[in-house]
Amino acid sequence: MNIQEEIQSAIQRAVTELYQQTVTEVPLQPTKKEFEGTYTFVTFPLTKALRQAPAQIGQAIGTWLVDHTTVVSGFNVVQGFLNISVADAAWLDVLRDMAGNPAFGTLSQPDGASVMVEFSSPNTNKPLHLGHLRNNFLGDSVSRILAANGYRVTKTCIVNDRGVHICKSMLAYRMFGTDASGQPETPASSGMKGDHLIGKYYVLFDKAYKAQVEEMVAAGTPKEEAEKTAPLMQEVQQMLRLWEQGDPETVALWRQLNSWVYTGFDETYRNIGVSFDKTYYESNTYLLGKEIVEEGLAKGVFYRKDDSSVWIDLTDEGLDQKLVLRSDGTSVYMTQDLGTTDMKYTDFGTDRQIWVVGNEQDYHFKVLFAILRRLGRPYANGLYHLSYGMVDLPTGKMKSREGTVVDGDDLIAETTEAAATAADEAAKGKLDEFSDTEKADLFRMLGLGALKYYLLKVDPQKRMQFNPAESVDLHGNTGPYIQYVHARIRSVLRKAASEGISVNLADLTVEAAGQLDPIEQQLIFLLSQYPQRVQEAGTDYAPSYIAQYAYELAKTFNQFYDKLSILKESDTTKLKNRLILSALLAETICKAMGLLGIEVPEKM
Repeated sequence: MNIQEEIQSAIQRAVTELYQQTVTEVPLQPTKKEFEGTYTFVTFPLTKALRQAPAQIGQAIGTWLVDHTTVVSGFNVVQGFLNISVADAAWLDVLRDMAGNPAFGTLSQPDGASVMVEFSSPNTNKPLHLGHLRNNFLGDSVSRILAANGYRVTKTCIVNDRGVHICKSMLAYRMFGTDASGQPETPASSGMKGDHLIGKYYVLFDKAYKAQVEEMVAAGTPKEEAEKTAPLMQEVQQMLRLWEQGDPETVALWRQLNSWVYTGFDETYRNIGVSFDKTYYESNTYLLGKEIVEEGLAKGVFYRKDDSSVWIDLTDEGLDQKLVLRSDGTSVYMTQDLGTTDMKYTDFGTDRQIWVVGNEQDYHFKVLFAILRRLGRPYANGLYHLSYGMVDLPTGKMKSREGTVVDGDDLIAETTEAAATAADEAAKGKLDEFSDTEKADLFRMLGLGALKYYLLKVDPQKRMQFNPAESVDLHGNTGPYIQYVHARIRSVLRKAASEGISVNLADLTVEAAGQLDPIEQQLIFLLSQYPQRVQEAGTDYAPSYIAQYAYELAKTFNQFYDKLSILKESDTTKLKNRLILSALLAETICKAMGLLGIEVPEKM
């Protein structure tokens, strides 16, 4: 049963019968908390057509609904607002429909629409950091939400594994990567993950490079010139040229260091529960766009300047003139992205492509999409940049080259430790019955839940500051709070089972009017909103909608738990109704948190 649709249909019938008029749209909104009711119908727009005052219209429609439907049990009118109360029997019909439908909340796309989500986009000169975690959690959650909306989802990642920034780590490793005995440092010899090890050399390069620049500036060289002509920068440029020429020694070093980084990335991805259907590498794609540039020149989309560089003029779209190929024929990022986008469409043919990339690239994607539209690509209107704000630390902005970035692995470990401390304090000895393995699994679940929820509950477009201590609070709008509520519900259900009380859908009955408390009605209403919330989150690519919904469920259950008895309830009908309601609530919290990539524990 869809109560909202039934009420909307009934209001249409009421207007027809009472006023011999037809209304095509009947918008309902949740009733404000200070008034009694679940849904509110605003009658002001009908006053002209029906020639009555708003309150009079509300009174007439409300009376008709009570007299002619079994869904509406009562109403009140406040000026032009008709506040509608729903009958207990209707609420329990809704609960029965939800509890009896294993696919509840899973939507469908009848046309079999497909979508690709590209996220992560790491560089092979450093480990994944806090900013990457927000990116990965967003991309993974959006993929899950779109799948729940019935889309066929493909998850991809492009690894930035070439270029000047990669050569900086390579050069630093060549210069500093041996121990006192002359042996090369490796992940095994250093005891470091491969991505952390290479990140260390990226920082070492920056320190050595800055020292050279400072010396040159002190000797009288202008800073801008010193930054371009410093010996280390010249060596990096030469290393990049050697790589592009296929120099065996340079390519061998590049392959070795990258392999260490990939092993480190894989471990992090496993730890955070993220995976990809296909990974692309910039080293394989950076030349792809050159043929597209030639195509664009032939079509008149691009133009060539006197120095042989190739451009596009997008000023009529409020953008700028954009370089797509350098005068020496080498690619720029735009060239590569044109080719890679074509390749992804050729590989998967998805109806839509989504890029999860920070908002510093907003302009880049506007240009990319504009170019592909002008080139007449069949997929051009299905491109979307899911832009998100940066994540700051309490101490300020992170900088990889200066070593001020919080490594993702370290952050996960620290958050897990903080979550363990918080859980131990809250449990007051109850965790003593857990084995060491069970404790480790629980703390990992809480730590990751804290981290993911904190980064996903905020609108993606907002810049945010990460507060580790706040994220593990068991009493606020946090992942561990919701996880704790789920565990509490499961505990109630286990205790009921141990006392021989079954949770059977057939027991769901109303023996007399007024059987449901308002807080129970509110919970059923919230549960019934799940498909709508999933759909809205999919439409807006907004995991924050699901996070807020999961919090509403948890918070409302706690109010229900504090107000009403469950296992001590003497009325058998009420007892079984509440157990069924609790079971469905736990299941829905589990589903909602699963869309965020967060596991929920069975006990805490």
